[in-house]
Amino acid sequence: MSFVEYSDFIQDGDVAIVYLGHESMMPVKVQKGAQTQTRYGVIRHSTDLIGQRYGSKVTCSKGGWVHVLHPTPELWTVTLPHRTQILYTTDIATITMMLELKPGSVVCESGTGSGSLSHAILRTIAPTGHLHTVEFHQQRAEKAAEEFKEHRVDHLVTVRNQDVCKDGFGVTGVADAVFLDIPSPWEAVRHAKAAMKRQGLCCRQGAGQRGSIRKKGGFTSHCSGWMFSPESRSQAEHHCPKTLQPEATNRRQDVQRTCEALADQGFEEISTVEVLLRVHDVRNVSLPLPDFGPDPSSQTEPGAATAAEKAAPNHASVTIKTTTPPREIPGHTGYLTFATKPRT
Repeated sequence: MSFVEYSDFIQDGDVAIVYLGHESMMPVKVQKGAQTQTRYGVIRHSTDLIGQRYGSKVTCSKGGWVHVLHPTPELWTVTLPHRTQILYTTDIATITMMLELKPGSVVCESGTGSGSLSHAILRTIAPTGHLHTVEFHQQRAEKAAEEFKEHRVDHLVTVRNQDVCKDGFGVTGVADAVFLDIPSPWEAVRHAKAAMKRQGLCCRQGAGQRGSIRKKGGFTSHCSGWMFSPESRSQAEHHCPKTLQPEATNRRQDVQRTCEALADQGFEEISTVEVLLRVHDVRNVSLPLPDFGPDPSSQTEPGAATAAEKAAPNHASVTIKTTTPPREIPGHTGYLTFATKPRT
């Protein structure tokens, strides 16, 4: 098993995703003799998992069943142990596209955090690319390195524990793209430029007021946001305007400082985007058909409706499939700032 190569069968030492339901999944380290407790009963690794095909339906000790899935960066994002706030698939997809990542790309990232974006980058740049990721916090850096080895992608990544604002990425002139997700990204712009090749893309993510943080590839700025219904937003702004509005202003000021630092370092095509996701609910709806009265062509004389036609109301209806927008309006998860280092 590897996060960048698919395997058909579950083996001892694999990390598998146990799917209990659409909103309930968990990662499991497969080990001979080990057991995993679920609400449907016990899963015995030696007999229930090892040797089975990924995607198999496994019956637990209480008679309930689960599916065992092959790990992917998308599944890891929604099941990983949170050491920090993380980026999710919507933002990760934008970052990967805007940074033009592909097999063989070399990427510099800071900070590593919980590794959500890191795993997506590694799958994209495999089998010949490389990720240089920097994490300021020593324990988080050690845990990330341990997970990369466990997921069998450690040959594609180098983890460094250092302050990127002071010490840089530890490499010079090798990166096709740089991604920054740190509190003061403008302090690391010069190091990002030094790490890049003669031409490259940079992305910075700016942290926001509240909610899950999303990381961006290249040079991006990330700002997480609030999630409000229209009513709750007005109530929140009424009760705590001094909390919401200044924080939002501060985040926009952070983006501005980053853009200014990029311009000072000679970056071009500087742009900031935010990704808004609205998932519509698809469902069947029954609509009544209008009653236009009896069909005139079926009557022999004008006004000669039968007694049955007069007495029986028309309750005909038609079922159609439609979509409805979400009741809650999600705020943006982050400001993503992208820039290009011109060829010199």
